[in-house]
Amino acid sequence: MRNILFVCTGNSARSILAEALVNKNYSLKFKAFSAGSNPTGKINPNIKKYLEKKNFDISNYSSKNFDQFLKNKIKIHQVITVCNNAHNEVCPVWPEKKDIIHWDIEDPVEKIKSATSDTEIEKVIDETYEILSNKIKEWVANEE
Repeated sequence: MRNILFVCTGNSARSILAEALVNKNYSLKFKAFSAGSNPTGKINPNIKKYLEKKNFDISNYSSKNFDQFLKNKIKIHQVITVCNNAHNEVCPVWPEKKDIIHWDIEDPVEKIKSATSDTEIEKVIDETYEILSNKIKEWVANEE
């Protein structure tokens, strides 16, 4: 079992989506976690509602800082940053440079702020979900 850490600055949307996708679809080989360098302290309510609607169990998920992984001494085998800010920051739990991957994925929270309907919000999250799902599928295929 390999531990994967998805990193985003706020740890409220993209990294949470990625964590949920891996833990639901690839749990036989990977255990996913997520963290942020400047976590918001809560999962974005629209992301939470979206994942629950898709039957993801996120009851134990939270927006958290890297410190949690240092205190628990969880060995992280690979880090995947999902935003440019996190990619450029120093993270004390990152493994060797060769084990860090960067995916530049646009922040859905910013788009959600300007959405004018629930349908528009869901469309924004759907787009991010599909991008992450495809990247994760490709990544898993390369890991096998």
